[in-house]
Amino acid sequence: MDYEIVIGMEIHVEMATKTKLFCNCTTEFGGNENTHACPICLAMPGTLPVLNEKVLDFAIKAGLALNCEIQHYSKFDRKNYFYPDLPKAYQTSQFYYPICKDGYVEIEAGGKKKKIGITRIHIEEDAGKLLHESVDGTLLDANRCGVPLVEIVSEPDIRSAEEAQVFAEKVRNILEYTGVSDCKMEEGSLRFDVNLSIREKGAEAFGTRTEMKNLNSFRALGRAVQYESKRQVIDIKKGREIIQETRKWDDVKGVSSAMRSKEEAHDYRYFPEPDLVPIILSEERIEEARRTLPELPEAKQARYVRDYGLPQYDAEVLTASKATSQFFEKTVALYDEPKQISNWIMVEIPPFLKEKEISIEEIPFQPEDLVELLTLIQKGKISGKIGKKVLSLMFEESAGSPSQIVEENQWAQMSDAGELSDIIAKIIDENQKSLDDIAKGNKKAYGYLTGQVMKATKGQANPQLANQLIREMVEKKLNSRD
Repeated sequence: MDYEIVIGMEIHVEMATKTKLFCNCTTEFGGNENTHACPICLAMPGTLPVLNEKVLDFAIKAGLALNCEIQHYSKFDRKNYFYPDLPKAYQTSQFYYPICKDGYVEIEAGGKKKKIGITRIHIEEDAGKLLHESVDGTLLDANRCGVPLVEIVSEPDIRSAEEAQVFAEKVRNILEYTGVSDCKMEEGSLRFDVNLSIREKGAEAFGTRTEMKNLNSFRALGRAVQYESKRQVIDIKKGREIIQETRKWDDVKGVSSAMRSKEEAHDYRYFPEPDLVPIILSEERIEEARRTLPELPEAKQARYVRDYGLPQYDAEVLTASKATSQFFEKTVALYDEPKQISNWIMVEIPPFLKEKEISIEEIPFQPEDLVELLTLIQKGKISGKIGKKVLSLMFEESAGSPSQIVEENQWAQMSDAGELSDIIAKIIDENQKSLDDIAKGNKKAYGYLTGQVMKATKGQANPQLANQLIREMVEKKLNSRD
Protein backbone atom coordinates (compact mmCIF):
# COMPACT_ATOMS: atom_id res chain seq x y z
CA MET A 1 0.00 0.00 0.00
CA ASP A 2 1.32 3.46 -0.94
CA TYR A 3 1.17 6.38 1.45
CA GLU A 4 1.60 10.11 0.98
CA ILE A 5 2.81 12.82 3.33
CA VAL A 6 0.53 15.73 4.16
CA ILE A 7 2.33 18.75 5.59
CA GLY A 8 1.23 22.16 6.76
CA MET A 9 3.80 24.62 8.09
CA GLU A 10 3.87 27.48 10.56
CA ILE A 11 6.72 29.91 10.01
CA HIS A 12 7.58 32.30 12.85
CA VAL A 13 9.39 35.42 11.67
CA GLU A 14 10.88 38.06 13.95
CA MET A 15 10.22 41.47 12.41
CA ALA A 16 13.06 43.94 11.88
CA THR A 17 11.75 46.64 14.19
CA LYS A 18 14.13 48.39 16.55
CA THR A 19 11.74 48.13 19.49
CA LYS A 20 9.36 45.47 20.77
CA LEU A 21 5.70 44.95 19.93
CA PHE A 22 4.22 46.72 22.96
CA CYS A 23 7.08 48.67 24.58
CA ASN A 24 10.28 50.58 23.81
CA CYS A 25 12.73 47.82 24.77
CA THR A 26 15.32 47.05 22.10
CA THR A 27 14.94 44.00 19.86
CA GLU A 28 18.71 43.80 19.34
CA PHE A 29 20.02 40.23 19.43
CA GLY A 30 22.24 39.28 22.35
CA GLY A 31 22.93 41.26 25.48
CA ASN A 32 23.16 39.98 29.02
CA GLU A 33 20.16 38.04 30.29
CA ASN A 34 17.12 40.18 31.18
CA THR A 35 18.76 43.47 30.19
CA HIS A 36 16.37 44.04 27.27
CA ALA A 37 13.26 43.86 29.42
CA CYS A 38 11.00 46.28 31.28
CA PRO A 39 7.87 46.10 33.48
CA ILE A 40 5.71 45.60 30.36
CA CYS A 41 7.88 42.68 29.15
CA LEU A 42 7.69 41.20 32.63
CA ALA A 43 3.90 41.78 32.92
CA MET A 44 4.09 43.82 36.11
CA PRO A 45 0.69 44.76 37.57
CA GLY A 46 -0.74 47.98 36.16
CA THR A 47 1.31 47.99 32.94
CA LEU A 48 -0.46 48.44 29.60
CA PRO A 49 0.70 47.57 26.06
CA VAL A 50 1.08 50.23 23.34
CA LEU A 51 1.18 48.86 19.78
CA ASN A 52 4.32 49.52 17.71
CA GLU A 53 2.93 50.95 14.44
CA LYS A 54 5.96 49.85 12.41
CA VAL A 55 4.81 46.28 13.02
CA LEU A 56 1.63 46.96 11.04
CA ASP A 57 3.57 48.20 8.01
CA PHE A 58 5.84 45.15 8.09
CA ALA A 59 2.89 42.77 8.44
CA ILE A 60 1.12 44.42 5.49
CA LYS A 61 4.28 44.14 3.35
CA ALA A 62 4.67 40.47 4.27
CA GLY A 63 1.06 39.81 3.30
CA LEU A 64 1.31 41.64 -0.02
CA ALA A 65 4.58 39.91 -0.94
CA LEU A 66 2.96 36.51 -0.20
CA ASN A 67 -0.14 37.30 -2.28
CA CYS A 68 -2.51 37.62 0.69
CA GLU A 69 -5.67 39.64 1.19
CA ILE A 70 -4.97 42.42 3.68
CA GLN A 71 -7.77 42.78 6.20
CA HIS A 72 -9.03 46.28 6.93
CA TYR A 73 -10.21 45.04 10.34
CA SER A 74 -8.09 42.88 12.63
CA LYS A 75 -7.66 42.56 16.37
CA PHE A 76 -5.61 40.95 19.11
CA ASP A 77 -6.54 38.02 21.32
CA ARG A 78 -5.10 36.42 24.42
CA LYS A 79 -3.73 32.92 23.94
CA ASN A 80 -3.62 31.34 27.40
CA TYR A 81 -1.18 28.59 28.26
CA PHE A 82 0.88 27.52 31.22
CA TYR A 83 4.45 27.78 29.93
CA PRO A 84 7.22 29.47 31.90
CA ASP A 85 8.63 31.42 28.91
CA LEU A 86 6.14 34.32 29.15
CA PRO A 87 5.82 35.92 32.60
CA LYS A 88 2.20 37.01 32.05
CA ALA A 89 1.13 33.41 31.32
CA TYR A 90 -0.60 34.32 28.07
CA GLN A 91 0.55 35.38 24.62
CA THR A 92 -0.89 38.40 22.82
CA SER A 93 -1.66 37.10 19.34
CA GLN A 94 -4.32 37.26 16.63
CA PHE A 95 -6.72 34.36 16.27
CA TYR A 96 -10.24 35.34 15.23
CA TYR A 97 -9.32 38.29 13.00
CA PRO A 98 -5.77 38.03 11.56
CA ILE A 99 -4.26 40.87 9.56
CA CYS A 100 -3.72 38.78 6.36
CA LYS A 101 -5.37 35.71 4.87
CA ASP A 102 -5.80 33.62 1.70
CA GLY A 103 -2.38 33.96 0.08
CA TYR A 104 -0.06 31.59 -1.76
CA VAL A 105 3.54 30.96 -2.77
CA GLU A 106 4.39 29.27 -6.05
CA ILE A 107 7.25 26.79 -5.79
CA GLU A 108 9.06 24.40 -8.11
CA ALA A 109 10.08 21.00 -6.75
CA GLY A 110 10.72 17.72 -8.51
CA GLY A 111 10.55 19.55 -11.84
CA LYS A 112 6.94 20.62 -11.22
CA LYS A 113 5.41 23.95 -10.25
CA LYS A 114 2.66 24.18 -7.67
CA LYS A 115 1.04 26.71 -5.38
CA ILE A 116 1.26 26.33 -1.61
CA GLY A 117 -1.69 28.10 -0.04
CA ILE A 118 -1.26 30.46 2.91
CA THR A 119 -4.20 30.32 5.29
CA ARG A 120 -3.31 33.36 7.35
CA ILE A 121 -0.59 35.67 8.58
CA HIS A 122 -1.03 37.05 12.06
CA ILE A 123 0.92 39.27 14.44
CA GLU A 124 2.01 38.03 17.84
CA GLU A 125 4.69 38.51 20.47
CA ASP A 126 7.64 36.18 20.91
CA ALA A 127 8.23 34.28 24.13
CA GLY A 128 11.36 34.34 26.28
CA LYS A 129 14.18 31.83 26.29
CA LEU A 130 14.60 29.08 28.86
CA LEU A 131 18.14 28.29 30.01
CA HIS A 132 18.49 24.72 31.21
CA GLU A 133 22.25 24.62 31.83
CA SER A 134 22.31 26.43 35.18
CA VAL A 135 23.12 24.57 38.40
CA ASP A 136 20.17 26.49 39.89
CA GLY A 137 17.71 24.76 37.55
CA THR A 138 15.89 26.21 34.56
CA LEU A 139 16.14 29.99 34.32
CA LEU A 140 14.28 32.51 32.14
CA ASP A 141 15.91 35.13 29.92
CA ALA A 142 13.16 37.66 29.13
CA ASN A 143 15.13 39.58 26.49
CA ARG A 144 13.08 38.01 23.68
CA CYS A 145 9.71 38.47 25.41
CA GLY A 146 7.58 40.82 23.34
CA VAL A 147 9.74 40.82 20.20
CA PRO A 148 7.24 41.21 17.32
CA LEU A 149 6.54 38.21 15.12
CA VAL A 150 4.45 37.41 12.11
CA GLU A 151 3.32 33.80 11.99
CA ILE A 152 2.72 32.47 8.48
CA VAL A 153 0.38 29.47 8.45
CA SER A 154 0.26 27.38 5.27
CA GLU A 155 -2.46 25.13 3.95
CA PRO A 156 -1.69 21.38 4.16
CA ASP A 157 -0.52 21.44 0.52
CA ILE A 158 3.04 20.19 0.97
CA ARG A 159 3.74 16.58 -0.01
CA SER A 160 7.48 15.99 0.46
CA ALA A 161 10.59 17.06 2.34
CA GLU A 162 11.82 18.75 -0.84
CA GLU A 163 8.62 20.78 -1.17
CA ALA A 164 8.82 21.78 2.50
CA GLN A 165 12.40 23.02 2.10
CA VAL A 166 11.72 24.85 -1.18
CA PHE A 167 8.64 26.53 0.33
CA ALA A 168 10.54 27.58 3.47
CA GLU A 169 13.49 28.89 1.43
CA LYS A 170 11.23 30.88 -0.85
CA VAL A 171 9.32 32.45 2.04
CA ARG A 172 12.63 33.33 3.72
CA ASN A 173 13.93 34.87 0.50
CA ILE A 174 10.80 36.98 -0.08
CA LEU A 175 10.71 38.29 3.49
CA GLU A 176 14.41 39.14 3.42
CA TYR A 177 13.94 41.17 0.23
CA THR A 178 11.01 43.10 1.67
CA GLY A 179 13.04 44.07 4.73
CA VAL A 180 10.36 42.64 7.02
CA SER A 181 12.99 40.49 8.76
CA ASP A 182 16.72 39.78 8.60
CA CYS A 183 15.73 36.07 8.60
CA LYS A 184 18.89 35.07 10.50
CA MET A 185 18.08 31.52 11.55
CA GLU A 186 21.21 31.30 13.70
CA GLU A 187 19.73 34.12 15.83
CA GLY A 188 16.22 32.67 15.94
CA SER A 189 14.72 35.23 13.54
CA LEU A 190 13.15 32.46 11.46
CA ARG A 191 11.77 29.22 12.89
CA PHE A 192 9.61 26.47 11.42
CA ASP A 193 6.91 24.26 12.93
CA VAL A 194 5.88 21.25 10.84
CA ASN A 195 2.45 19.59 11.12
CA LEU A 196 2.77 16.20 9.44
CA SER A 197 0.44 13.27 8.86
CA ILE A 198 0.33 10.20 6.63
CA ARG A 199 -2.58 8.89 4.58
CA GLU A 200 -3.16 6.31 1.89
CA LYS A 201 -2.63 7.68 -1.61
CA GLY A 202 -5.95 8.77 -3.05
CA ALA A 203 -7.63 9.17 0.34
CA GLU A 204 -9.40 12.43 1.10
CA ALA A 205 -9.36 12.35 4.88
CA PHE A 206 -6.23 13.46 6.70
CA GLY A 207 -4.39 11.19 9.08
CA THR A 208 -3.52 12.05 12.68
CA ARG A 209 -0.88 14.77 12.69
CA THR A 210 2.11 15.46 14.84
CA GLU A 211 3.85 18.79 15.21
CA MET A 212 7.61 19.32 15.29
CA LYS A 213 8.46 22.74 16.69
CA ASN A 214 11.21 25.32 16.28
CA LEU A 215 13.24 23.82 13.45
CA ASN A 216 15.88 26.44 12.73
CA SER A 217 17.63 25.34 9.54
CA PHE A 218 16.55 24.10 6.12
CA ARG A 219 18.66 20.97 6.59
CA ALA A 220 16.96 20.20 9.91
CA LEU A 221 13.58 20.81 8.29
CA GLY A 222 14.24 18.30 5.51
CA ARG A 223 15.69 15.65 7.82
CA ALA A 224 12.87 16.04 10.33
CA VAL A 225 10.20 15.57 7.65
CA GLN A 226 11.94 12.48 6.26
CA TYR A 227 12.36 10.90 9.69
CA GLU A 228 8.87 11.64 11.00
CA SER A 229 7.13 10.48 7.81
CA LYS A 230 9.03 7.17 7.87
CA ARG A 231 8.26 6.74 11.57
CA GLN A 232 4.55 7.21 10.99
CA VAL A 233 4.46 4.84 7.99
CA ILE A 234 6.21 2.14 10.01
CA ASP A 235 3.79 2.57 12.93
CA ILE A 236 0.75 2.44 10.63
CA LYS A 237 2.00 -0.72 8.92
CA LYS A 238 2.52 -2.33 12.32
CA GLY A 239 -0.99 -1.40 13.42
CA ARG A 240 0.11 1.17 15.97
CA GLU A 241 -1.96 4.26 16.63
CA ILE A 242 -0.48 7.64 15.66
CA ILE A 243 -0.83 9.95 18.66
CA GLN A 244 -1.56 13.63 18.11
CA GLU A 245 1.33 15.22 19.92
CA THR A 246 4.06 17.83 19.84
CA ARG A 247 7.47 16.32 19.14
CA LYS A 248 11.00 17.60 19.59
CA TRP A 249 13.57 17.23 16.82
CA ASP A 250 17.13 16.26 17.82
CA ASP A 251 19.33 17.30 14.89
CA VAL A 252 22.44 15.61 16.33
CA LYS A 253 20.81 12.19 16.71
CA GLY A 254 18.51 12.68 13.71
CA VAL A 255 15.37 11.58 15.57
CA SER A 256 12.16 13.13 16.90
CA SER A 257 10.75 12.39 20.34
CA ALA A 258 7.43 13.10 22.08
CA MET A 259 7.19 16.24 24.24
CA ARG A 260 3.50 16.62 25.12
CA SER A 261 0.02 16.07 23.74
CA LYS A 262 -0.88 18.46 20.92
CA GLU A 263 -3.07 21.36 21.97
CA GLU A 264 -6.14 22.40 19.98
CA ALA A 265 -7.41 25.96 19.67
CA HIS A 266 -9.95 25.50 22.46
CA ASP A 267 -7.16 24.42 24.81
CA TYR A 268 -5.73 27.93 24.64
CA ARG A 269 -9.03 29.58 25.69
CA TYR A 270 -8.67 32.46 23.23
CA PHE A 271 -10.56 35.62 24.11
CA PRO A 272 -10.31 39.24 22.87
CA GLU A 273 -7.42 41.28 24.25
CA PRO A 274 -9.15 43.95 26.39
CA ASP A 275 -6.15 46.33 26.56
CA LEU A 276 -5.76 46.85 22.79
CA VAL A 277 -8.25 48.42 20.40
CA PRO A 278 -9.00 46.78 17.01
CA ILE A 279 -6.73 47.65 14.09
CA ILE A 280 -8.48 49.57 11.32
CA LEU A 281 -6.39 49.86 8.15
CA SER A 282 -7.22 52.37 5.45
CA GLU A 283 -6.93 51.47 1.79
CA GLU A 284 -4.40 54.31 1.45
CA ARG A 285 -2.09 52.71 4.01
CA ILE A 286 -2.27 49.35 2.26
CA GLU A 287 -1.56 50.93 -1.14
CA GLU A 288 1.39 52.87 0.30
CA ALA A 289 2.87 49.57 1.50
CA ARG A 290 2.26 48.05 -1.93
CA ARG A 291 3.93 51.03 -3.62
CA THR A 292 7.05 50.71 -1.47
CA LEU A 293 7.50 46.96 -2.02
CA PRO A 294 10.96 46.34 -3.51
CA GLU A 295 11.66 44.18 -6.55
CA LEU A 296 11.05 40.62 -5.35
CA PRO A 297 13.24 37.60 -6.21
CA GLU A 298 11.20 36.22 -9.14
CA ALA A 299 10.99 39.62 -10.83
CA LYS A 300 14.71 40.13 -10.25
CA GLN A 301 15.51 36.73 -11.80
CA ALA A 302 13.50 37.60 -14.91
CA ARG A 303 15.35 40.93 -15.20
CA TYR A 304 18.77 39.28 -14.87
CA VAL A 305 17.92 36.88 -17.69
CA ARG A 306 16.40 39.63 -19.86
CA ASP A 307 18.79 42.53 -19.26
CA TYR A 308 22.06 40.77 -18.48
CA GLY A 309 21.65 37.71 -20.70
CA LEU A 310 22.34 35.36 -17.78
CA PRO A 311 21.19 31.71 -17.75
CA GLN A 312 18.17 31.05 -15.52
CA TYR A 313 20.36 28.99 -13.15
CA ASP A 314 22.73 31.93 -12.61
CA ALA A 315 19.80 34.26 -11.99
CA GLU A 316 18.37 31.91 -9.36
CA VAL A 317 21.69 31.55 -7.53
CA LEU A 318 22.41 35.29 -7.57
CA THR A 319 18.97 36.13 -6.18
CA ALA A 320 18.97 33.38 -3.54
CA SER A 321 19.88 36.02 -0.98
CA LYS A 322 19.40 39.76 -0.91
CA ALA A 323 23.06 40.34 -0.04
CA THR A 324 24.30 38.29 -3.01
CA SER A 325 22.07 40.13 -5.47
CA GLN A 326 23.18 43.48 -4.06
CA PHE A 327 26.87 42.54 -4.40
CA PHE A 328 26.28 41.40 -7.99
CA GLU A 329 24.37 44.53 -8.98
CA LYS A 330 26.93 46.90 -7.46
CA THR A 331 29.71 45.06 -9.30
CA VAL A 332 27.98 44.90 -12.68
CA ALA A 333 27.20 48.62 -12.48
CA LEU A 334 30.98 49.24 -12.45
CA TYR A 335 32.10 46.49 -14.85
CA ASP A 336 29.79 45.53 -17.69
CA GLU A 337 30.58 41.82 -17.87
CA PRO A 338 27.58 40.16 -16.14
CA LYS A 339 28.45 36.54 -16.94
CA GLN A 340 32.08 36.92 -15.86
CA ILE A 341 31.00 38.55 -12.60
CA SER A 342 28.37 35.85 -12.09
CA ASN A 343 31.00 33.12 -12.47
CA TRP A 344 33.27 34.70 -9.86
CA ILE A 345 30.43 35.20 -7.38
CA MET A 346 29.01 31.70 -7.93
CA VAL A 347 32.22 29.66 -8.31
CA GLU A 348 35.32 31.44 -7.01
CA ILE A 349 34.06 33.31 -3.95
CA PRO A 350 31.92 30.62 -2.16
CA PRO A 351 34.84 28.30 -1.18
CA PHE A 352 36.45 31.17 0.73
CA LEU A 353 33.14 32.05 2.41
CA LYS A 354 32.88 28.45 3.58
CA GLU A 355 36.49 28.33 4.74
CA LYS A 356 36.18 31.58 6.68
CA GLU A 357 32.68 30.68 7.92
CA ILE A 358 31.29 34.05 6.85
CA SER A 359 28.42 35.27 4.68
CA ILE A 360 28.77 37.44 1.59
CA GLU A 361 27.68 40.39 3.77
CA GLU A 362 30.89 39.94 5.79
CA ILE A 363 33.35 39.85 2.85
CA PRO A 364 36.30 42.13 3.77
CA PHE A 365 36.38 43.81 0.35
CA GLN A 366 33.99 45.82 -1.78
CA PRO A 367 32.53 45.32 -5.28
CA GLU A 368 35.02 47.98 -6.43
CA ASP A 369 37.88 45.66 -5.39
CA LEU A 370 36.46 42.74 -7.38
CA VAL A 371 36.16 45.07 -10.39
CA GLU A 372 39.81 46.08 -9.97
CA LEU A 373 40.81 42.40 -9.91
CA LEU A 374 38.78 41.56 -13.03
CA THR A 375 40.22 44.59 -14.83
CA LEU A 376 43.77 43.43 -14.08
CA ILE A 377 42.93 40.08 -15.67
CA GLN A 378 41.10 41.65 -18.62
CA LYS A 379 44.05 43.94 -19.41
CA GLY A 380 46.48 41.02 -19.29
CA LYS A 381 48.37 42.34 -16.29
CA ILE A 382 47.78 39.07 -14.43
CA SER A 383 46.52 35.66 -15.51
CA GLY A 384 43.25 34.13 -14.37
CA LYS A 385 45.25 31.65 -12.29
CA ILE A 386 47.08 34.45 -10.50
CA GLY A 387 43.75 36.25 -10.15
CA LYS A 388 42.49 33.40 -7.98
CA LYS A 389 45.58 33.73 -5.78
CA VAL A 390 44.93 37.45 -5.43
CA LEU A 391 41.31 36.72 -4.48
CA SER A 392 42.43 34.41 -1.67
CA LEU A 393 44.54 37.21 -0.18
CA MET A 394 41.70 39.72 -0.58
CA PHE A 395 39.90 37.74 2.14
CA GLU A 396 42.61 38.80 4.59
CA GLU A 397 41.69 42.04 6.38
CA SER A 398 45.05 43.80 5.88
CA ALA A 399 45.85 42.52 2.39
CA GLY A 400 45.32 45.80 0.54
CA SER A 401 43.90 46.34 -2.93
CA PRO A 402 44.32 43.80 -5.76
CA SER A 403 46.98 46.03 -7.40
CA GLN A 404 48.92 46.23 -4.13
CA ILE A 405 48.72 42.45 -3.68
CA VAL A 406 50.03 41.88 -7.23
CA GLU A 407 52.89 44.36 -6.73
CA GLU A 408 53.93 43.04 -3.30
CA ASN A 409 54.03 39.44 -4.53
CA GLN A 410 55.62 40.31 -7.92
CA TRP A 411 52.75 38.56 -9.72
CA ALA A 412 52.50 40.95 -12.66
CA GLN A 413 52.19 39.03 -15.91
CA MET A 414 55.18 38.96 -18.28
CA SER A 415 53.98 40.62 -21.48
CA ASP A 416 57.35 41.70 -22.89
CA ALA A 417 57.77 39.78 -26.18
CA GLY A 418 61.54 40.10 -26.17
CA GLU A 419 61.91 38.72 -22.63
CA LEU A 420 59.52 35.86 -23.32
CA SER A 421 61.20 35.01 -26.65
CA ASP A 422 64.53 34.33 -24.91
CA ILE A 423 62.84 31.97 -22.40
CA ILE A 424 60.82 30.17 -25.11
CA ALA A 425 63.85 29.73 -27.39
CA LYS A 426 65.76 28.03 -24.58
CA ILE A 427 62.82 25.74 -23.74
CA ILE A 428 62.41 24.69 -27.41
CA ASP A 429 66.14 23.93 -27.64
CA GLU A 430 65.88 21.76 -24.51
CA ASN A 431 62.81 19.88 -25.77
CA GLN A 432 63.70 18.59 -29.23
CA LYS A 433 61.34 15.62 -28.75
CA SER A 434 58.37 18.02 -28.58
CA LEU A 435 59.60 19.63 -31.77
CA ASP A 436 59.80 16.21 -33.44
CA ASP A 437 56.29 15.32 -32.21
CA ILE A 438 54.85 18.52 -33.70
CA ALA A 439 56.62 17.79 -36.97
CA LYS A 440 54.85 14.39 -37.00
CA GLY A 441 51.48 16.11 -36.53
CA ASN A 442 51.08 15.77 -32.76
CA LYS A 443 49.68 19.21 -31.91
CA LYS A 444 49.35 18.29 -28.20
CA ALA A 445 53.08 18.87 -27.89
CA TYR A 446 52.37 22.60 -28.10
CA GLY A 447 50.55 22.28 -24.76
CA TYR A 448 53.60 20.68 -23.20
CA LEU A 449 55.82 23.54 -24.34
CA THR A 450 53.32 26.08 -23.01
CA GLY A 451 53.36 24.28 -19.66
CA GLN A 452 57.15 24.45 -19.53
CA VAL A 453 57.05 28.19 -20.25
CA MET A 454 54.51 28.76 -17.47
CA LYS A 455 56.66 26.68 -15.12
CA ALA A 456 59.79 28.63 -16.00
CA THR A 457 58.03 31.96 -15.44
CA LYS A 458 56.23 30.78 -12.28
CA GLY A 459 52.88 31.26 -14.01
CA GLN A 460 53.57 34.90 -14.87
CA ALA A 461 53.88 34.60 -18.64
CA ASN A 462 51.00 36.05 -20.63
CA PRO A 463 49.50 32.78 -21.94
CA GLN A 464 48.12 34.27 -25.17
CA LEU A 465 51.42 35.92 -26.03
CA ALA A 466 53.39 32.82 -24.99
CA ASN A 467 51.29 30.55 -27.23
CA GLN A 468 51.69 32.92 -30.16
CA LEU A 469 55.47 33.12 -29.74
CA ILE A 470 55.81 29.34 -29.28
CA ARG A 471 53.95 28.65 -32.55
CA GLU A 472 55.96 31.26 -34.45
CA MET A 473 59.30 29.95 -33.16
CA VAL A 474 58.38 26.27 -33.68
CA GLU A 475 57.28 26.93 -37.27
CA LYS A 476 60.51 28.83 -37.89
CA LYS A 477 62.57 25.93 -36.50
CA LEU A 478 60.68 23.34 -38.56
CA ASN A 479 60.99 25.43 -41.73
CA SER A 480 64.71 25.75 -41.18
CA ARG A 481 64.94 21.91 -41.09
CA ASP A 482 63.49 21.75 -44.57
